[in-house]
Amino acid sequence: MPDQPPYLRVADLLRARIASNEWTPGDRLPSRAELGQEYGVGENVIRRAQEMLISVGVLEGRAGSGTYVAEPRERLRIVRSLYREQAGGSPFAADMAALGRRGTWESRTDAKAPAPADIAARLGIAEGELCVRTAYEFLADGKPVQLSTSWEPYALTAGTLVVLPEAGPHAGIGVVRRMAEIGLTVTRAVERPEPRAVTPEEATLLGVQRGTLATHIQRTYYAEDGRAVETADVVVPATVCEIVYEVPVTP
Repeated sequence: MPDQPPYLRVADLLRARIASNEWTPGDRLPSRAELGQEYGVGENVIRRAQEMLISVGVLEGRAGSGTYVAEPRERLRIVRSLYREQAGGSPFAADMAALGRRGTWESRTDAKAPAPADIAARLGIAEGELCVRTAYEFLADGKPVQLSTSWEPYALTAGTLVVLPEAGPHAGIGVVRRMAEIGLTVTRAVERPEPRAVTPEEATLLGVQRGTLATHIQRTYYAEDGRAVETADVVVPATVCEIVYEVPVTP
């Protein structure tokens, strides 16, 4: 087995000192030079160790001040379940209400956006075919906690009252119920979660540190005839939310 990289070893040592309450929330860590001398490594190793712990919410960096032990932050529970979609209303709003929070969202829609190659493949359409693209910022008590970018084939909803997800008489009711309004029954959703760091733009929108770990979910909804009716990229920062999957079991 290869030796553990020095920055991971240092990160484990720093985490252990925090767990033992040698440093408590709000405490400022020694300088990188001091820690480097203590552990016999360069300041760059200390920096990488601290950046990793910042990305998972153990530490926080303050510009011009140093690195501090982060205050404990309640992680919000996000439930992924087709049942919650079918129950009506917004699943996100329902999740937040269960936690005593107010769940809202902001959105920006482009009604005729050409589908990039990867999106076209997920929707089963030709590259460049027009789609309705909507970017969402989901908020809990006014603070951003999740991002999503949704794509729907324009040909599917063009000329109907549900062509715009967040406008018209059926605004904001979710993909499943909107598609039902035009006679399409959504029967399944496929999700592919994977870990990655947030992009600089996502970090700004979410109000988290650059490099923060997140779960990136590729989600696609399918109608009963097999057609993909919507695909989305959902970004959930690990320091802010935990994701719970509700899986149906047939007796």
